[in-house]
Amino acid sequence: MSDCIFCKIVAGEIPCRKLYEDEDVLVFHDIHPVAPVHFMLIPKAHVASLAECDQSHRDVLGKILLLAPKLAWEQGLTDGFRTVINTGRGGGQEVFHLHVHVIGGGGPRPL
Repeated sequence: MSDCIFCKIVAGEIPCRKLYEDEDVLVFHDIHPVAPVHFMLIPKAHVASLAECDQSHRDVLGKILLLAPKLAWEQGLTDGFRTVINTGRGGGQEVFHLHVHVIGGGGPRPL
C-alpha cells in the first residue's frame, strides 16, 4: 500500500531501529516508546488489522507470536511483558497495518 507508513518501513523508504527481520516479519523499536522496552512486530505483507486476517495468515501470525517472547527475553524482559494488538479505530488502532506491540521494563502507560 503506497500510503502505509509500515509498508514504507518494510520497503526501506523510511528508516527504523530494526530489531529482527526475516522474509515474512519485520521487528523494530517504537519511535514513541511507552516503556523502556517497546518494539513492534509486523508482517511484511500488508494486512490492515487482525480483523482482516484469515486462514492464509496463520503461519505469519504464529511466527509473530513465537518471536515476541524470544525477542522480549533478548531485550531483557525476563520478568514479563505486555503484548498489545489494537484492532480497528474503536480498538485504538492508528496505523492500519497489523502490528503487535511488546512493552515492558517499567510501568507502561496504557496504549
